[in-house]
Amino acid sequence: MKNIHCKMFGHDIGITKEVTYHVKEYKCKNCRKEFTTSSSGNLTELTTKYKEINKVLEYIHKKRISKTNRQKLNSNLLVFKH
Repeated sequence: MKNIHCKMFGHDIGITKEVTYHVKEYKCKNCRKEFTTSSSGNLTELTTKYKEINKVLEYIHKKRISKTNRQKLNSNLLVFKH
């Protein structure tokens, strides 16, 4: 019955995980089908290939964010020279 609703009216999608600022993972509230943002910006079904890609993207994104945060902290420090 849940699949019929999605076929008739479309999926009722909600965000389950934010991988980066532009890439997110979604899940249909009715049929529990999972989707993600593809490289072209469209929604595609979340397969094992896309799950691996999203894990790597998330790792790189978190690493880059932590690096920029450290640089911001260091730039705010006062340096006294004689």
